[in-house]
Amino acid sequence: MDLLASIKMFVAVVDAGSFAGAANRLDISRAMASKHVLNLEDHLGTRLLNRTTRRSSVTESGAVFYERSVQIIADIHEAEQIAGNMATTPRGSLKITMPLAYGLHRMGSVIAEYVRLYPQVKLNISLSDRTIDLVEDGFDLAIRIGTLPESGLIARKLGVERSLVCASPSYLKLHGTPQSPSDLAGHACLGYSLTNSGDEWRFEEQGQTVAIRCNGPIKADNGDMLRLAALSGAGLIFQPLFIVAEDLRAGRLVQVLQEVVSRELGIYAIYPSRKHLSAKVRTFVDFVVTQLAKSAIE
Repeated sequence: MDLLASIKMFVAVVDAGSFAGAANRLDISRAMASKHVLNLEDHLGTRLLNRTTRRSSVTESGAVFYERSVQIIADIHEAEQIAGNMATTPRGSLKITMPLAYGLHRMGSVIAEYVRLYPQVKLNISLSDRTIDLVEDGFDLAIRIGTLPESGLIARKLGVERSLVCASPSYLKLHGTPQSPSDLAGHACLGYSLTNSGDEWRFEEQGQTVAIRCNGPIKADNGDMLRLAALSGAGLIFQPLFIVAEDLRAGRLVQVLQEVVSRELGIYAIYPSRKHLSAKVRTFVDFVVTQLAKSAIE
């Protein structure tokens, strides 16, 4: 029998002064009310109530257990209210992991605006380009870029990005500008080591996927590291627009192969379950979708 239900029945009997009164209050039979308390006494190994034909009185052990039981029931009720409120009102700690460069270049202002709108949510953000196990490491949410592996996690698309091939003016002046993807084989291509495609740079050309194997003097697991190397003239990079946009506008980097379209990179929010999704996760994901759509239009 449900231990908590039996505890609640015991408290109701003490409050009502009889099994009949408690049974009427909880809309169950007197026999069932008595069975709950008997099972509770068997579980505890002590008598809680002295029974007569008309009334019940609490024993010394029962009086101590009653006081604790009243507090336990109140604590459970409060916990239920808090949990219910958290499902409807964004509050509490929200632990998020996202790629380092994406967090730095895209999410700073979005995060600042979110906490302004939802001051009861405290964000705990980990910036890492490596895939983190959400459940094992206790994260509520992840933002990930590119093709997602099969998993039991829930994914919601936030937006898309495209990668561009860029180099510094000094590199292009010294080594020439590639005119087609096949020309990349003769250039220093700085590789991103965490990509699913390995050393291949993939493009869409006339409806066909073109994969070019590139080699270069530098490979790194962070796009900003490669951007800095490219700015110094070390070679070509194939990185998302959010990493190179400011340098392109300032002329520090130059886009090449502009007529070739790179494959879209999906931006996804990943979370463990759609069932009973907390308000803090739901509002954060909705807010990011809105903000990214707004910035894309602008």
